[in-house]
Amino acid sequence: MIKKTLSEKLIQESRGILIRNIINLILTLMGIILIALVWGVKQADLAVFIGSVLTVVGVAFFAQWSILSNITSSIIIFFNHPVKLNDSIIILEGKDYVIEGKVANIGLFFVTLETEDSGEITLPNNLFILKSIKNITNEKRIQAKANDNIQ
Repeated sequence: MIKKTLSEKLIQESRGILIRNIINLILTLMGIILIALVWGVKQADLAVFIGSVLTVVGVAFFAQWSILSNITSSIIIFFNHPVKLNDSIIILEGKDYVIEGKVANIGLFFVTLETEDSGEITLPNNLFILKSIKNITNEKRIQAKANDNIQ
């Protein structure tokens, strides 16, 4: 599923490796918990241990919530966002302010846009998924498909 998403969305292979590593980590942790239960570790003891670990991790991530938010947003962009590399987009910031550019990079923490006038703009992933985006490249594809159907 990850390889299919990589090829469809033209995302860097390094990003796919990162997503695979995260999924492997989650599956490994689930496997360890299952093995511990099969070996007879009491559920109450396991729950106390997991609760303690999650509390420590939660406190650590609370200090770094924006990093966690960007990583989560990166996974959402990877699987569900309609914007791909090299798409020309317009980000509607407000009534009178828009950002127009071409998607140059979709990373773990930032999306980089190349603009005609100001070079590069980087947006944190958690803000990128919250913005209203008009995909100019996608509109051109739809229009070209409609023109082919008419002819």
